[in-house]
Amino acid sequence: MCIRDRSKPAIMANNVVFPEPEGPTKEIGLPRSTDKFISLTIVKSPSGLLTSFVMFLTSKIRSFNGCLGVFSAILLSVFMTVNASESLSLNENTIVVLGDSLSAGYGVKAEESWPSLLENTLKKNYPNLSVINAGISGDTTSGGLFRLPLLLKKHQPKIVILELGGNDGLRGMSIKRVIKKNLEQMISLIHASGSIVLMIGVELPPNYGDLYTTSFKKMYVDLANDYNISLIEGSLVEMVSSNLMQSDGIHPNQAGHVLIEQEVLKKIAPILFNITD
Repeated sequence: MCIRDRSKPAIMANNVVFPEPEGPTKEIGLPRSTDKFISLTIVKSPSGLLTSFVMFLTSKIRSFNGCLGVFSAILLSVFMTVNASESLSLNENTIVVLGDSLSAGYGVKAEESWPSLLENTLKKNYPNLSVINAGISGDTTSGGLFRLPLLLKKHQPKIVILELGGNDGLRGMSIKRVIKKNLEQMISLIHASGSIVLMIGVELPPNYGDLYTTSFKKMYVDLANDYNISLIEGSLVEMVSSNLMQSDGIHPNQAGHVLIEQEVLKKIAPILFNITD
């Protein structure tokens, strides 16, 4: 059975008003920057005592003057880099899907979601393999970035399938300053952990305008090329015309999830073969 990770999603700052999320979701507070979360991660690392001391020391240094404040920030960043580069003992039999409602299976049964279908298919050849479905309806790239470090530490996956950005796009977030930047940070974190990234490109409905929708789609292609990662692309128009979407025109129906699973399988099978060969 596909394991669903119930890590809670993050929400954006309170001074920004967004439309209703695409599906049921729980709300929790999100630190206003990822730096706060990274600091928490550092304290929990194997070198936590030493790093905690450095954090305490640098907080005192900051109180003197601006120059020493800059020095303390640099010193802290070095320790953050060391912590981020700590090697994980990766689980060769674990795949994590980090996504939104397209992965969570909004509108279909849990066993009909493409991550569950993927696990069932892969288990035929890899019986010990587990797919951790960390998809949460309504999640954004900011929420994914917030959740990712804990997912990597908890599951230590060999492969991370990244499917995020759709909700950011539906809310009209800046592609360059927000969506792409968050995705870049997630890709870097996954690579730093030693895991392999597989990314699913998301399309927006045409009513968001040619310029925005074209730039949004191109963003995934650019990221795949820049970071040399596998990309799964799909045509929203084609899926709608093929009756693979639910009535909202955004979420895939049961047949749509089957198609996504087949496309993911094409990309992930060679990776698994190389790992287990």
